[in-house]
Amino acid sequence: MSAYEDLMTFQRETGALGQIAGRLGWDQETTMPRGAGDQRAEEMAAMEGVLHARRTDPRVGEWLAAIDPATLDEVGRAQIREITRSFERAGKVPAKLAADLARLTSRAHRIWAEARADDDVAAFAPVLAEVVALKREEAAALAAGGDLYDAMLDDYEPGATAAQLTAMFGALRPRLVALRAAILERPAPKPLEGSFDEAAQMKLSRLLAKTFGYDMARGRVDKAVHPFSSGSGDDVRITTRTNPLDPFNCAYSTIHEVGHACYEQAVRPDFRFTPLGQGVSMGVHESQSRIYENQLGRSRAFCGWLFERMTESFGDLGLDGADGFYAAVNRVQNGYIRTEADEVQYNLHVLLRFDLEQALISGDLGVGDLEAAWNDRFLSDFGFAVDRPSNGVLQDVHWSAGLFGYFPTYSLGNVYAGCLLKALSAAVPDLDAALARGETSGATGWLRDNVQQHGGLLAPRAVIARACGGSEPTEAPLLDYLEGKFGALYGL
Repeated sequence: MSAYEDLMTFQRETGALGQIAGRLGWDQETTMPRGAGDQRAEEMAAMEGVLHARRTDPRVGEWLAAIDPATLDEVGRAQIREITRSFERAGKVPAKLAADLARLTSRAHRIWAEARADDDVAAFAPVLAEVVALKREEAAALAAGGDLYDAMLDDYEPGATAAQLTAMFGALRPRLVALRAAILERPAPKPLEGSFDEAAQMKLSRLLAKTFGYDMARGRVDKAVHPFSSGSGDDVRITTRTNPLDPFNCAYSTIHEVGHACYEQAVRPDFRFTPLGQGVSMGVHESQSRIYENQLGRSRAFCGWLFERMTESFGDLGLDGADGFYAAVNRVQNGYIRTEADEVQYNLHVLLRFDLEQALISGDLGVGDLEAAWNDRFLSDFGFAVDRPSNGVLQDVHWSAGLFGYFPTYSLGNVYAGCLLKALSAAVPDLDAALARGETSGATGWLRDNVQQHGGLLAPRAVIARACGGSEPTEAPLLDYLEGKFGALYGL
């Protein structure tokens, strides 16, 4: 066998072990007994130790040195690019630190979940301080004298920097703030009210998953505190959540996670277990979940179809037909929770977290001052006060899991989704007519062919630019879409 063949055999074995580690995380969120938390932390630390050893195995360096990328095709060169990047990054992080982080974040997640349920920031703060300290140590090793936050961001959006995102988000903020203010001065549409059977919500969520192309033979839908997607290839699982007073939460959490899952299911099979065998970045990943959830799922056309399905499931919804349903789905209102925020305000929730976590990592903000900083910023941005920690600083899972640098990819994904919608609408001229019939295959097929199948073959911005006919992604299409949609809905 050649050095390249030996390397790829080794990488596929490492990739398979990584999938097993991911399954431990899925189980922890869904079916693991509550008392198994400490044992699971040790199991995950052991798996991370095995994976880190493989990622830093000297043979990887020897194989890479023996391979001439010029002799490889496009796929081979991309594999070498990504393996080299991973090998170099992994080699900078001590094995003990990697295992300690896996053990700590597993424990921190359990403590966060309990603290969130009890609205007890003090119970979570000490372990969060430990997580921040270890993540700063990891970032220092990766940055090699560079910016700590950029080193963290590179885990989720390779090539992006905090300075680039700060400029992009700075361009987003003024028009979002102005649009939000104008909307909130207008009469609000009638909301959906009542009590909605949770078993019926889960049944509808599975219908929605299938409607958007999720292959249930290679996946499943379960419930979790925080909806997520896990896995790739032939085992891609999603979770959602139910609220008896808010069936939209379940429906749109499901569509959102299906966007992630369909991306993973659509990656070329020959990439499986390799660095190219998954979504290229969290920003591109989020572009898929957000375009499924919002530009498709919350469109006037699709809402007409969903109105009929929800009426079949729950009876009279008390709204003024499909138009009233569409207005209720897209109702802009004050709220605390990022995952439940409307399209206009969602990015403001993300920008709050982006700024706060940069301050945590830089040392400008201590964990002990985080709750007060969150509450002050929230009041400034949204005009009303946080009522309890579970609606504020404790609402998100990310910091307990050590996912610093992840939050900005949500807004970057929205920007990418705006660009993709513009290209998709031009490529699929009968889009609205199809969505009105509950037929999503034209849209999801275009996304599969132009984004999803490529996995990690192209760089993040490159895959979006190629799908958009060569145009570099900017925030303008997203802002134009939001102002057009909500301007019409609210008579602005």
